[in-house]
This record gives sequence, C-alpha cells and structure tokens, in this order.
Amino acid sequence: MISVFGRWYRRKFSDPDAAMLLILILITTAALLLWGELIMPVLVAAIVAYLLDWPVTHLVRFGVSRAIACGIVLMGFITLVIFMLIGLVPIVTRQSINLIQETPLIWQKAQDWILTLPEKYPDYVQVYQIHQMMEGLNDKLVGVGETLISASFSNIANVAALLVYAVLVPLMVFFMLKDKMYFLESISNLLPKERRLITQVGHEMNSQIANYIRGKVIEIVIVSLVSCVTFAFMDLRYAILLGVLVGISVLIPYIGAAVVTIPVAIVALFQWGLTPDFWYLFIAYSIIQALDGNLLVPLLFSEAVSLHPLYIIIAVLVFGGLWGFWGVFFAIPLATLVKAVITAWSSNPAGLPVAESK
Repeated sequence: MISVFGRWYRRKFSDPDAAMLLILILITTAALLLWGELIMPVLVAAIVAYLLDWPVTHLVRFGVSRAIACGIVLMGFITLVIFMLIGLVPIVTRQSINLIQETPLIWQKAQDWILTLPEKYPDYVQVYQIHQMMEGLNDKLVGVGETLISASFSNIANVAALLVYAVLVPLMVFFMLKDKMYFLESISNLLPKERRLITQVGHEMNSQIANYIRGKVIEIVIVSLVSCVTFAFMDLRYAILLGVLVGISVLIPYIGAAVVTIPVAIVALFQWGLTPDFWYLFIAYSIIQALDGNLLVPLLFSEAVSLHPLYIIIAVLVFGGLWGFWGVFFAIPLATLVKAVITAWSSNPAGLPVAESK
C-alpha cells in the first residue's frame, strides 16, 4: 500500500509546479478557515469588483479614464442598491411579518386537515398516530421559534458590522477597480517561479468566476421579477416576498428550487385550497422553473460550468457548511476550481516523460 501511494505521489507531484499549486491551495484554505470572518469584507469587495469590472472596462474602451469610469459605475451601483433597499426591503419586511403572524392560522388549518385523515383512510391512518405526529411537530416548531427569536436578537449586535460593510466595502471596490493591474502585478510577484499550473488554473478560474457572478446576479434579478409579476397577477398573497425567495433560490441549484416550493405551496394551499387557482399557480411556477433551467441558465452561463448535478449538490453541502451564504454562492465556482486543479494535476508535467507501465 505504501509503495502504491509513493508511486502515485511521484507521478502527480514530481513536477515542482504541481507541488507549488498544492502548497498554495493548502495555505489559502488554511487562511480562509482561520481568518475567514476577518477578511470577509475584502472578499465581498472582490466579489463586487468582479461584478463591476465589465462595465468599467467597456467605459474605458470608449475613451473614459479608468478612475472616472470606476467612479461612475460605482455610484450607479450604490444608487441602484439604495433604490432597491428603499423600494423592496420595506415591502418584503412587511409581508414577512404578516406571514409570520398568520403562521399559527396556517398551522391550525393544516392540523384540522390532518385530523380528518383517520376518517378518510381508516385502514392506513390511526388517530393515535396522528396525535403522536402532531405532538412531535409542535415541539419542533417551538424549538424553531425560539431559535429564530434568539437569532433576531443576536443580529442586533451586527449593526456595527453592517456599517463597516457600508463604508469600507465601497472604498475597497473603488481601489480594486481603479488599480486592478497594480494588484494583479503585486499578486504575480508574490507567486513562486514554479507557477505554470498556478497560472493555468488562475486564468481558467478568473474568467469563470467573473462570468458566474455577473450571470448569477442577472439570473436572480430576472427570476425574482418574473416570479413577483406572475404571483401578483394571479393575486397570490405575499407575492413580492415569495417572488424574491424564488429568485434567491437560484443560488442553490436543484436544492433551492425544491426548498422554495414549500412556502409557495403552503401559502397557495392556505389561500385557495385544492382549487383550480392552486393548480394554475403551480403550472405557472413550473413554467418559470423550466424556463430558468432550460433557457436562462444556458444563455447566461453557456458551457462555463459543465459539472454533473451530483457534484454541484455535494459542493453546495460542503462549501455551504464551511462558509455559510458565501460558500453556497460560490459552490459552483469552487467546484469548478477543484475540477480545474484535478485536471491540471492529471496532465503530464511539462518536460517530464510519461512513465511506462512494466
């Protein structure tokens, strides 16, 4: 076994470039795990800078100086965010509060329906089974409610952190956009001479991450807007809140669509019951999901992310567990990075002969 591992190690890491790539990955992973929360504003600023680099580059091509182009694009982005916060957040907050207040009524109606099951299906459902299930669910709901309350109080302490993000992140974004080449050269000077595979993976991931961030933001906006308009047109309660949730759900492929279906179904069922309106809504909702997966995603991402669905789900679980929201957001690019690293290691080291099997 030791000899097998030794042959594998020599085959994969006999190239100094491959060893340097492994060391860089280990150092970066350790830094993120140890100081991830401290450097999170820097990572957020880098994400926004990736998002805004495309319009800045196009303004520069039209003859605008890079500093002025960065100022124009950043001010436009901040203005758009402020308008969204002023126009959208109050509506979503109000509808969220109303939904929370009506949750006991929805749960009571669900319990009344569950209690009718023994009468409808006496051969399959017994009364004592229903009561046991209801007691367990009630205990779970109480625990969830206590968790939400404690989380809401703990978030009050994050107001100072929010102010830090509001002030420091825009400044860092401006300098990252304005002095992009300076920072790239500085990073390049820090890298070792044995950088062939590092450069290969870096070039591949640079374009993929930038395209992914822009494409994912556009996808969220389009899906949210279409969902809100559809739900409002069909007179579904909490249309804006549910539409925003549907848009945000595209952050988590496959899993997000499955999870967000639950609140949409609960609200529609509570409002209409199993009536034609309920089924019309779900036909429209299914069309939105189908168009997103089969039309919008291929247009926005093309072949940039060619990963098997199982790998995507595993990436969401692993990176989401490590870094929460941002881990979920970057699950696909990080999975693509892992794939690029594995591909780079699997390639034949430059200048080294392929070992012949004896």
